[in-house]
Amino acid sequence: MKKLTLTLIAACLLSLGAANLSAQTEPKSVIHVITVAWKKGTTPEQIQAAIDGVNALPGRYKGILRVWTRSIKVQGGKTNAIVMEFADETALKDYAGSPAQKEWYKVYMPIRDESTTFDITN
Repeated sequence: MKKLTLTLIAACLLSLGAANLSAQTEPKSVIHVITVAWKKGTTPEQIQAAIDGVNALPGRYKGILRVWTRSIKVQGGKTNAIVMEFADETALKDYAGSPAQKEWYKVYMPIRDESTTFDITN
């Protein structure tokens, strides 16, 4: 009986420790995924300028932690995927209409034909 009690206590402690570790390792950041189709006639140089603008965003907006711009595989009629990692939901919300977004939109919006976005967090 003593072994059974000790085994149950150990199992409970391990279970609680695993749940606590999971909560500590789940990021609170928000991943903002954009899939893009460019307007007909858009040049590679224009696309590169838009990509360069994304790559500059972490230095222009403190709420953006990282960006990914090299698309390996894109589906659904889109040609590029862009990913931005925001510190949290507030950073994503505050980015909308920010000077950094407005500056990037100067090169992005004139050549964007269609885009789809996904915002993902834990």
